[in-house]
Amino acid sequence: MPRKTDGMLIELQPGPKKGDDGKPLLYARPAKGLKKTIYQIDDLCAKYRGMLRGDMERHFDTFIDVVRQYLADGYRIETPLGTFAPKVKLLGEHTDPAKVRGIDVMFNGIEFTPSKDFIKQVERRQMGFRMSDEPVGNEQMHDSQAMEVALRKSMRNGYTTVGRFQVFSKLKYNSAKRYLESLCQGDDAQYYRYREGRTWHYALKKK
Repeated sequence: MPRKTDGMLIELQPGPKKGDDGKPLLYARPAKGLKKTIYQIDDLCAKYRGMLRGDMERHFDTFIDVVRQYLADGYRIETPLGTFAPKVKLLGEHTDPAKVRGIDVMFNGIEFTPSKDFIKQVERRQMGFRMSDEPVGNEQMHDSQAMEVALRKSMRNGYTTVGRFQVFSKLKYNSAKRYLESLCQGDDAQYYRYREGRTWHYALKKK
């Protein structure tokens, strides 16, 4: 059966809740690593939309320069893309409104709510979904052969690090660290660890 080559590339990850079989319920999200910068969008507009190179970046710079003071003063900014609104947070625990002062409130970011028309425009371009080859969660950690291959590939100058092992094993940081630590435990451990600066190195013991 031919592999689907169009549509959104997604990956599955285990969630906090469990299903009837006792396994974590899965959720879908866009595959990591998918990104376009404003410079790439600007380049596309210059090639196919009749705009001058740099126009898109300048438009965004102007937009930010104009609306930042309005947002700082509490205004909502409505655009064809959606609405930008400032968020605030009350510091501490308060029950009496009369005792709340300006210093008890802090700016807490900007909230973006996409417009219905913008959502519809994206939906019209949606062409289904295709699955990523990325492993679900840390399931690859239970494949000893895959872990051995990843460990061997991550070795440089006789040692590896958690970050380097992560790249080849595709494990999350804590899981990658836990796996490497397990190789160094026990009287018959084949690996040992040592520290250089702030980084732990994991190396094969010499026979």
